Amino acid sequence: MSLKTHDVTTDVTPDVVAVGADTDVDGTEERLARLTADLTVEEKVSLLVGAGMWTTNPIERIGLRAVAMSDGPVGVRGTGGESTLADGSPVTAQTSAMFPAPSALSATWDRDLAARAGALFASEARRHGVDVVLAPQINLQRTPVGGRHFECYSEDPHLTAEIAVELVRSSQAHGVGMSVKHYVANDSETERTRYLARLDERTLREVYLPPFERVVHEAQAWSVMGAYSGVDDGETAAPVLEHRPLLTGVLKDEWGFDGVVVSDWVATKTIRGAVEGGLDLQMPGPDGPWGDGLLAAVRSGEVAESELDDKVVRLMRLAHRVGALDLGAPHAPGTAQVTGLQPDDAPSSASSARDGLTGQEASAAFLRELVARSIVVLKNEADGTDGTGRASDRSRGLVPLDPAALAPAGRPLTVALLGPAATTPFLQGGGSSFVVPDRVTTPEEELRAGLPEGTRILVHDGARSRSNPPALDVSGRCSDPVTGAPGARVELLDARGEVLDSRTAATWDGWLQDVRADAVAVRVRADVDLEEPGTHELGIGTVGVHTVTVDGRLVSTGDVVVNEDVVLSSGHNHPVARTVDVEVTEPRTARLDATLQVVHAVGYASFVRGELVHRLPGATAQEMLDVAVAAATEADVVVLVVGTTEEVESEGYDRPDLDLPGNQNRLAELVLAANPRTVVVVNAGAPVLLPWFDDAPAVLWAWLGGQEAGSGLADALLGVTEPSGRLPWTLPARFEDVPVPHAIPQDGVVEYTEGLDVGYRAWERTGATPAAPFGHGLGWSTWEYVGATVVEAPARTDGAPTADVLLDVVVRNTGERVSREVVQVYVEPDVSSGTPDAPRRPVRWLGGFAVVDAAPGELTTARVRIPARALQIWDVPSQQWVTAAGGHVLRAGRSIRDLRLRAPLPA
Repeated sequence: MSLKTHDVTTDVTPDVVAVGADTDVDGTEERLARLTADLTVEEKVSLLVGAGMWTTNPIERIGLRAVAMSDGPVGVRGTGGESTLADGSPVTAQTSAMFPAPSALSATWDRDLAARAGALFASEARRHGVDVVLAPQINLQRTPVGGRHFECYSEDPHLTAEIAVELVRSSQAHGVGMSVKHYVANDSETERTRYLARLDERTLREVYLPPFERVVHEAQAWSVMGAYSGVDDGETAAPVLEHRPLLTGVLKDEWGFDGVVVSDWVATKTIRGAVEGGLDLQMPGPDGPWGDGLLAAVRSGEVAESELDDKVVRLMRLAHRVGALDLGAPHAPGTAQVTGLQPDDAPSSASSARDGLTGQEASAAFLRELVARSIVVLKNEADGTDGTGRASDRSRGLVPLDPAALAPAGRPLTVALLGPAATTPFLQGGGSSFVVPDRVTTPEEELRAGLPEGTRILVHDGARSRSNPPALDVSGRCSDPVTGAPGARVELLDARGEVLDSRTAATWDGWLQDVRADAVAVRVRADVDLEEPGTHELGIGTVGVHTVTVDGRLVSTGDVVVNEDVVLSSGHNHPVARTVDVEVTEPRTARLDATLQVVHAVGYASFVRGELVHRLPGATAQEMLDVAVAAATEADVVVLVVGTTEEVESEGYDRPDLDLPGNQNRLAELVLAANPRTVVVVNAGAPVLLPWFDDAPAVLWAWLGGQEAGSGLADALLGVTEPSGRLPWTLPARFEDVPVPHAIPQDGVVEYTEGLDVGYRAWERTGATPAAPFGHGLGWSTWEYVGATVVEAPARTDGAPTADVLLDVVVRNTGERVSREVVQVYVEPDVSSGTPDAPRRPVRWLGGFAVVDAAPGELTTARVRIPARALQIWDVPSQQWVTAAGGHVLRAGRSIRDLRLRAPLPA
């Protein structure tokens, strides 16, 4: 890949060095250079290796404190005690504001909401003593089975960039850095630490690099995280952290990125290769290749000390921007300010500001609004019509629920709230982004609060969605076999099996953290009280070497020693439980005895994983279905919540299929047959197949809603806030139609054979019919598209002309409620222009969008900007962006499959 820079006629100027390093009007760069020259080689090396899991090393003599980092995409978890607040006091926050999954934010297609989310990230970071948040993840949703699909924004690079730019810009305007990840083409989880993504240069430039490029140029990102995986672009095949053409050539030299390239955790494998490639900071530390060997490499001459200087400057520049290094100059020079947001305030919705809410209350109010706005109405019928959303095709739908119309005269409304996700909602995906929420709202409590007094709500699981039994109630059911005290006996064992330490654990959450270095195993014993007659299921989920018995019966054994690889594969997060049945005819105890490996993982604190589980005697699967169907039959309206779980959607592994787990599809079929007044809510971050979709009158996609999942859903169902989301990806109807059904490496290589046709572009190429197309969402109104006009784009803010295109789209709200529309504009090559030798391009692609609100009957104009880059291709021979030969056609509409207006755009 050539390192040549290039000129582009857009609002973005790729060959301008990013803010802070292009000019030095306040002397910051000169001060940084002087400080670097004054450092010893030992100090320089110390800055390039983490001090621990989450922090960098301080150098007190120059006034540099540690920079603290934290996951992640659904909230700021904190550093577990490694950092302090700005005033030096300890961090006391043990919980965090839990955002909905990132895909939910992109489903709003709302730049303002993204900016407010960025401000909340900054507020939460300060609350937890964090300087840099390891987010957002701007990889693309190349395949729907991707394990971290829920953490990404979209299958489209333009939508991804639009949301990411606003979020990063807003957070950094409040003094908190965002480390955008994972650079680049790290779009699936299978063998994620080893595979090589092989893709051609045009695909890399036009699809996978653009979100990173725009965040660097438009948001001046302060940090980029390099991926575990590698890239083969046709010229260079190397791990990303050693891929000099991508890290140094494109990111730093061509785009002018002046921030810090940080490794993904434990991703650094070499010294010389990563130094030369362009890595700036190895995390975590203090060990690892750079911690163990970088200083020696410099002293031996393998690495020149001068090669460290640019990296040191970048680290100190980041420290200055987040307030960790005082140079006597303003922090974050040149960074934009966010209008109307105070540095110490959480973003507030209009209602929270009006009600005087602050702090966690204001955060909750914003997240509640965000959840409701993100919900996508896939179908909304009241009379069996087709649900396409056109005014002539649909009467007023089932949503929002109208209690007065649904309840029979003379008696209260009866609502059946059914489904495993109704009783135990799936709030966040599995993996490193996990946070403990400030609070949790549930559908039941929020519907009870919002429905009329006297409403009956019948609540039943109806099905099981999780394979593992629930957690064992250690404090309530267990006693220490040695002392008889409530809880479990926990003993640390050395290599000889000798007891190093023992205690009674009154509670047990499945983890033993920060285990001492000389311990090789932990023995957990408990006498479990079993009082209920019937079959109890007891066992444990663990990793590594282990032996587990119940009443002397072997439950599970393993002899494979695990290390940091189990962390990188996320296998420790949701281990499959092994259980035995214990029959109880009268109250008794069962002895649970488990000896579990201590995992000493390089780069991570030592830990033990042992998820103690217990399932009480209860109804069979058929009995659960029967109860749910009876409730559905009795109810005036049904809200059925189905979805995935943390066992299915998680970092570290991809899904084998797109099926709903357990027997939830059978539950949906039976409930829909029992009561046609059923709203099905899908609680999932990534696509799942819905074989009953055609039979459901109303279907809402509610994502992984975070702490306000229940409140936001209730607002959408009851008409408080319009569920105005639009799909940021394609929902398949059949698995065999999925363009990229898996990402399993072959001989260590993931081939991006679809090229430019990622996501909906491939669906447009094949013409296959999905359950719901990219951009689809009905809200609670109907819209008429009246006309579209191309207008001249104004000059850029610096006075230079622009090649961007503006399209004014006039729309009318033809429904009965104030509503929000997402006007989408797609670009197509003009096939009538007579350019048969033109390079292959997608059938159509997203060029721009705008969000508008209108009252019933109101006309409004959405001005949509289509950046010049949307009309360009990367010309490999000349190594530059060029406008594609022939003209283009702009298509405006409600989704990629509902395009209502055309506007020719001559060459």
